[in-house]
Amino acid sequence: MDRTEHDKKVNEAIMAMAKDPKDAANYHTLAELYLSEGNYDKVMSVLESLLTVKKDDIQGLVGMGTMWFYEKDFRKSLSYYNRALEVNPKNYLIYYNIGNVFAEWKNFDKALFYYNRAIDLNSTNPEIYNAIALLYSDNNDFVEAKAYYEKALSLDPENITALVDMGNVCFKLLDYDTALELYKKVFVLNPDNKIVATCIGNTYALMKDKEKSYSYFEKALTLEGDNYKTYICYAIALSEFKEYDMAVEMYKRAMKYNEKETNADILLANLYTNFNKLDMAMDLYKSVLHKKPNNAETYLLLGNAHYLKGEVESAIGAYKSAMNIEPENDEYKLIYMQVMDEYIDSKEKCEQ
Repeated sequence: MDRTEHDKKVNEAIMAMAKDPKDAANYHTLAELYLSEGNYDKVMSVLESLLTVKKDDIQGLVGMGTMWFYEKDFRKSLSYYNRALEVNPKNYLIYYNIGNVFAEWKNFDKALFYYNRAIDLNSTNPEIYNAIALLYSDNNDFVEAKAYYEKALSLDPENITALVDMGNVCFKLLDYDTALELYKKVFVLNPDNKIVATCIGNTYALMKDKEKSYSYFEKALTLEGDNYKTYICYAIALSEFKEYDMAVEMYKRAMKYNEKETNADILLANLYTNFNKLDMAMDLYKSVLHKKPNNAETYLLLGNAHYLKGEVESAIGAYKSAMNIEPENDEYKLIYMQVMDEYIDSKEKCEQ
């Protein structure tokens, strides 16, 4: 609906609430109108008003839980979901939402418990199986994740989420043929999906089909959306096919496209390091550290470049910075100690 019609419906809902402040349906209508325009503060205000009138309104409780979930205040979110559960312990959606909260907290066991409870109440909802699959995927159990995506797709063969995510899981399992098949199904259903076009380009690159890989990257770049990740993936593919000059230019396009992000800068610096263009690499690493000064991994990479150039003292300084940022990282400690011991030995030999 256009803005005029939307505002008219908002005013009608407000008037209806004023006439009958105990009718929950009017609150639900107004909250949905505000939600449609993305005005989450007003959605929460309306739902809070509803819950003062009718404290056990399921839709209001779940709605508030969802609003706080989007705000990433998971404790408040969980408190509303638990209140909803007390009112209606047979509502699968509440268990599903509580599972989402525990998934955000990386509590695998509790998330799985609530998702399974949701399945007990509604075994035909593919989104629950998608959520469990994602839970296993985040836990690096890709075989189990694949099984749950297959279950979701048996219920809804055109479920975009399941098709894309199962494609990603197959990609990680090195099953590129299946990944490609799944990505292409999505692309048929949604030919404007930039992310999937990029995924297809990545997959063809690893299958060593240069022409098809490049064609999908070029297609992705024409589609609406953020090109930053596509530029990076294209650059990585170009490197895979040993077209390094083109890869450098693609990284530079990514850097120009989004100057605040640093992934392209780091990857280009790594490429320069591989070709012993150490000064150019170090300039990029230092540029990244100017943008993100507390990035321990970048200090490690800078230290490596200094070390390869024979600038051991500078390398030690960079490694020490990495270690100071992440003092519990054993890798950083080990590298720092090894290079320091090597440095001390060389000094002692020079003094003999």
